[in-house]
Amino acid sequence: MDAILVVNAGSSSLKFQVFSVDGGRRLDCIIKGQIDGVRTKPRMRAQDASKRPLIDRNFAPDEVPDLPAAIQVAANWLRESQNVDLLAVGHRVVHGGPTYDSPVFITSDVVTRLERYVSLAPLHQPNNLSPIRMLLSRRPELPQVACFDTAFHRGHSPAVDHYALPEELYEEGVRRYGFHGLSYEYIAQRLLEIAPDVANGRIIVAHLGSGASMCALHGGRSVESTLGFTALDGLPMGTRPGQLDPGVVLYLIGEKGMSPSAVQDMLYRECGLKALSGLSNDVRDLLKSSDPKAAFALEYFVYRAVLFTGMLVAALGGLDAFVFTAGIGENSPEIRARIAARLAWLGIALDPERNARGVQLISAPASRVKVFVIPTDEELMIARHTLGLLETKRGAQIRERAIL
Repeated sequence: MDAILVVNAGSSSLKFQVFSVDGGRRLDCIIKGQIDGVRTKPRMRAQDASKRPLIDRNFAPDEVPDLPAAIQVAANWLRESQNVDLLAVGHRVVHGGPTYDSPVFITSDVVTRLERYVSLAPLHQPNNLSPIRMLLSRRPELPQVACFDTAFHRGHSPAVDHYALPEELYEEGVRRYGFHGLSYEYIAQRLLEIAPDVANGRIIVAHLGSGASMCALHGGRSVESTLGFTALDGLPMGTRPGQLDPGVVLYLIGEKGMSPSAVQDMLYRECGLKALSGLSNDVRDLLKSSDPKAAFALEYFVYRAVLFTGMLVAALGGLDAFVFTAGIGENSPEIRARIAARLAWLGIALDPERNARGVQLISAPASRVKVFVIPTDEELMIARHTLGLLETKRGAQIRERAIL
């Protein structure tokens, strides 16, 4: 069967989904899988569309020593046991820099450009590029498409994109990019289907997960985001601090004698909820804990989400709808309720019973602002972009043959 493989590579895991292509534009997810414990205790699991297990297998560490090996294992299994004929592979790439404002076919030149942004997304970019390089080397005939988390925000006005720094730095690419764009793009499209009355209005989407951000949408487009040059800005996250006075970095280097690499490692891995609680970077653990520091970490998270909501409302000039998405946003009624309670001044009121069940619309009938819980689907967004580029390329080839 013809299919598109979507790959999301992490530091020690590879998530993948397979979408069948029926000859038109219909995409159906037929397989979801992942390989965890790369390099240490590799384990591959996958299930079909009905959640029936297809594989659950452990590997020796030397069988899956790195991410390229992981994608090779997954590709071999799909070809040999699932009869999948890949049309293309779509990849999530976190940082597209100033060069890429839309998905692109991957070449070695594209990879070289994307390597420039490794320092701007050190937790993500190297892992995103690793399986891409392997496939370019071993399957050069297989089309690959890069879909960027920054692309959806590239229509921002200059006042939104700029820092108050010398202009030459902006021209070099030191600017506010915003991230989680694939998630926000999916939510914008989904709202057109489920809430057309507000879909083109003034909307805030809270993508709350281990990585967290918020985005202001108007007319289905991003107009402002809490994230900027890197994925360290804005909301506190699992292990990242969120908004930080740059003077803190200068202090750590100048007064504490930390090297830039040590500061980078601390900011990406040792801050956020993990640092505030001293216990865990996982909101589920913190909600279960009776430790006062866990309670403080959650209070801080909620406070900052409310604070940034005010900023985004100002950017929009009002608010018609608020959307919770991603791991915390979709699965934590308590965090949703705590954020909503502190936004009562906006006219937000939740229906407690609907919020507890996590249904699609959780606001009370009297709420002036509609509040939704919408599961995000970045992988479907990547599959759509990948199929779209394939169709564009096919159409161009047909037109070229007609001219010849």
